[in-house]
Amino acid sequence: MMTLEQSSVPLTKGAAQAHVAKVVARSSTSFLSGMRVLPKPRREAMFAIYAFCREVDDIADEPAPLEEKLAGLGAWRAEIDALYRGRPTRLTSKALEGPIAAFGLPEAEFLAVIDGMEMDARGPVVAPDFATLQLYCRRVAGAVGMLSIRCFGASGPLAEELAVVLGKGLQLTNILRDLTEDAADGRLYLPLEALTAGGIEARDPAGVLADPGLPKACAWLAGLAHRRLNRSREIMKRLPRRTIRPALLMQAVYEKTLERLENRGWAVLEPRVRLSKASKIAVLLRHGLF
Repeated sequence: MMTLEQSSVPLTKGAAQAHVAKVVARSSTSFLSGMRVLPKPRREAMFAIYAFCREVDDIADEPAPLEEKLAGLGAWRAEIDALYRGRPTRLTSKALEGPIAAFGLPEAEFLAVIDGMEMDARGPVVAPDFATLQLYCRRVAGAVGMLSIRCFGASGPLAEELAVVLGKGLQLTNILRDLTEDAADGRLYLPLEALTAGGIEARDPAGVLADPGLPKACAWLAGLAHRRLNRSREIMKRLPRRTIRPALLMQAVYEKTLERLENRGWAVLEPRVRLSKASKIAVLLRHGLF
């Protein structure tokens, strides 16, 4: 869906870059910290990718009829097609034009992100089976990783494996961090297999979060998140450090978040675990990224 900013501002490169920078600034300070280590052209490419993800996510999350959400996502599919034909019509897609040419960003990964947002739009997603959760994570996180890794400067099979594995590890951590927030929206991303591991028979989000078996279910998913994050760390050792600095930072921040979730335990879900600015700076310093 076209925002007021997109409909009233001339479609120039400068206006497009200003638009996506504004989207990032008001949406995610953590993201800004991670991208600070990139040279300007790569950082601007990441801002454009983030703005695209933010805008399609907003469509999936808005309180609107399903038909309207699907129409909005369909309009973005058409926009991606127009973008790859050299005819962008939105500020965010105009901002993506240069990065696509410079870094070879695959069209299929943008479409995969939209497919993931459609899963949410058609939802709410509640206790999916593991295969469905894997597909969801590949679309909403792995696809973003596949776009991002190219902007970081890494390439090849190992870099692509890192993009998908790390993306899934981050998404699984998000699921554990956002249990109560998602439940308030009628969503539950804990898979059936995790609920079974916890002996939980309930399937509605509120019932699952109140079940005494929740800690076991969360531990099941946390174990999977650790395996994904551990694998991504192994891959990073085999890639040039200069090409994966933002990925290394995100890995470290999410490992710290997962550690704090586990230390607090799963019997108490509030308040939401957040890393303070000081904690994030400590991570930056520890890894020589500040």
